[in-house]
Amino acid sequence: MSTRFIAIAAAALAFSMSTLAQPASAPASAAAPAPAAAPVTAPAAAPAADASEGKVAYYGRKFAGRKTASGERFDPNALTMAHKSLAFGTRVKVTNLKNKKSVVVRVNDRGPTTPDRVGDLSRAAASRIGMLRSGVADVKLEVVGMAKPRAHHKAAKKM
Repeated sequence: MSTRFIAIAAAALAFSMSTLAQPASAPASAAAPAPAAAPVTAPAAAPAADASEGKVAYYGRKFAGRKTASGERFDPNALTMAHKSLAFGTRVKVTNLKNKKSVVVRVNDRGPTTPDRVGDLSRAAASRIGMLRSGVADVKLEVVGMAKPRAHHKAAKKM
């Protein structure tokens, strides 16, 4: 199932990069034709993963050290977030709509379980966008890339 999330995030990134490469004033007919091998469902999923707005909260310190859905331990001092569908490792720019402060975080967990929220931030990320006092903030989420893969094996580190 994580392979599906990675494929969706990769399609979203490819879609956003191709959208940025086209001039805004170019008519739709002037755009280069899509490759025949491109999956039909990828562009439909891409806009939702590319940018969205909604409410976020942040994890309390009581979750420090617990395993996240990605398998890593939660660190309240890391710049991370939980998201319902973005692939683990996806880098997301989170902008507080009230004060325009932004932070780039990495998705490492699933959530939130509250239906009216689009994500949960670590305490460090919440602090960077100035939402610690309010606890919940209206934000804009923008996918900006994927985190660099980490080498976990000794053989990979020797290369």
